[in-house]
Amino acid sequence: MNLPELGAFLRSRRDRVRPADVGLPQGPRRRVPGLRREEVAQLAGLSADYYTELERGSAKHGAQPSAQTLAALARALRLNGDERDHLFHLADRPVPRSATGRSAHVQPALLGLLDRLSNTPARVITDLHETLVENEPARALLGESPAWRGPAASYVYRWFTDPRAREIHPPEDHPRHSRVFVADLQAAAARRGRDAEVAELVATLRRRSREFAALWDTHDVAVRRMDHKRIVHPLLGVIELDCHNLLSEDGRQRLLWFTAPPGSRGAEQLELLSVIGTQDLGVGGGTAPQGFTTRESGAQR
Repeated sequence: MNLPELGAFLRSRRDRVRPADVGLPQGPRRRVPGLRREEVAQLAGLSADYYTELERGSAKHGAQPSAQTLAALARALRLNGDERDHLFHLADRPVPRSATGRSAHVQPALLGLLDRLSNTPARVITDLHETLVENEPARALLGESPAWRGPAASYVYRWFTDPRAREIHPPEDHPRHSRVFVADLQAAAARRGRDAEVAELVATLRRRSREFAALWDTHDVAVRRMDHKRIVHPLLGVIELDCHNLLSEDGRQRLLWFTAPPGSRGAEQLELLSVIGTQDLGVGGGTAPQGFTTRESGAQR
């Protein structure tokens, strides 16, 4: 691993990113042209001391950055594809050509839009419904997404194999969600062609869920672009929202964000949600629904 070059590259990219690019205030006393080290560490989910060591080319703790850490740094520093690959090369890590989940490289255009939705629940997911990155309002509304790998990283997989994943929607809405998920996955599978990842996901779901197998055999296809959702929140009750989808050019990623008509009850509940945030959502001695105080469910729609 080329620690000095890795540190120099991180410093150069940090200097290039402006606070507004990542949704941070400029502030009156900023002495650096780009982000502070502490800000990069926070955006990447790292300790400030560890990130500082990386920039200084130090290996005090003897820890080589993991692929997940490098992917988080690439997102925090808004690296393009070539820069992301260069970062992995400097860290002597294999470039993840088809990474999924938290290790996937979020397309910069979608990430830039996500940064500007600071007060709106939003996240970027793959076409297999794996969450790549999300903002604080999304975590407050939907719960934090799990960092699992393999088929379980897909919310579609959890929807059909784990009843807890469905608790975020009213039971009477479940059949419609099931149909929409399968139709959307049909489109993704055809778009990807002979893709081992989607083939494994579909085969596993057909074995584990009769409901999925029956819906898959209908061959219904529909790319999800816009929908109306009812979200069950442990403190605010049922929140009715519009779910918008913006697909990347290749269709492999999409930005989701949730809104409500001005003056509606849903809009009022979103305002309250901004105050409640991601605090412990258990109330009255009870337990919040699965997925809000743990990383188990992580609903995406």
